[in-house]
This record gives sequence, structure tokens and C-alpha cells, in this order.
Amino acid sequence: MAPVEPASVILSGVIVAILLVVLVLSLTALRRPTTAVAVIGGALVVGAITIVVVTRPVAVPALGIPLAALGVAAASVGGNPFTRRALEIAAGSRVRETEDGGIVILAAHDADPARARTLMRGGTVIGYLERVCTAVAIVVGFPEALAVIVAVKGIGRFPELAESEARERFIIGTLASLLWAGSVAAIVRLVLM
Repeated sequence: MAPVEPASVILSGVIVAILLVVLVLSLTALRRPTTAVAVIGGALVVGAITIVVVTRPVAVPALGIPLAALGVAAASVGGNPFTRRALEIAAGSRVRETEDGGIVILAAHDADPARARTLMRGGTVIGYLERVCTAVAIVVGFPEALAVIVAVKGIGRFPELAESEARERFIIGTLASLLWAGSVAAIVRLVLM
């Protein structure tokens, strides 16, 4: 086995450091996601993708499993504040979120809070599972699994998508979640290739 170039070791270390910072930032923003954290995290991810695409570091075998684990963690945890912030920006104050990631909506024809309904319960857990599955699928080189992930999610949520707020939240949340998880996982996949 040929020795790994020192530049590749350094670049891989930079990628690990970036993913660690993204993970720590994400953990600090879990309770209250802010635009600043989403922008900084997104900029770090874009920077890491740029580094990997431009420099094409040679895989460092000793970093394979730790890098993959760190990438999946950053993809799944980091996607929570990123996705929630995107949803807050899109929905404004029209939709109130529940603790489990569901939404409380009023029927369009009835503004009585007593008639509010909770839809899309479990959105937080589903989001984490979606991002973990997405990241793992990309890291192991099976991106076709994304079609299955989206299909399962769509079928499971189909009855609740009659409400426009639910449809909007489903589309924005799914796209933001997949964008984040796919971007972070792509970094790991490109480094490990």
C-alpha cells in the first residue's frame, strides 16, 4: 500500500475540523435555531465541498470510519436547526410547531383556536431518520436509496397533505433536510473515494 500524501492528511484533518464545528454549532442551535447559525453552518459546508472538489484529497484509510460517523452525525443533527429555520422563515407566524415537530393549524374557514388540529406529528423524529438514512446512503455509495426515503415519507404523510400548510411544510422541510444531509454526506463520500 502506497503512503498517503501529507497534503491529503492535512486536508482530511481540515474537513474533520469543519464537520466538528458544524456539529457543535448545530448542537448549540437545537433549542432555538437562528439564521446566523444556519448561514455559518451552510457556509462551512459549502467551504468543505469546495475544498474537497478543488483539491481531491487522497483517502486516508485511518480516517474512514471516524469521518463517516462524524459526517452522519453532522448531517442528521445539523439538519435539524437548518430545516427548522427554513420552515420558520417560510411559514412565519402562520403555523405553530409542537414539541414533536408537528404543526397546529386552524381550518381556513374557522379561526376558532378550539378547533385547531395537530398535523404531521413526529416530524422531528422523522427528520432525523430521514437525514441519517440519506447520509448513510450517500456515504456508502447508494444514492438511489433517496428515492425510497422520499417515497416512504410521502406515502406516510399523504393523508395529512390535504391542508396547504401541511403540504408547504412537507415540501420545504423535506427539501431543506435532504439538501443539508446530502451536502454533508457528499463531503464525506468525496473524501473517502
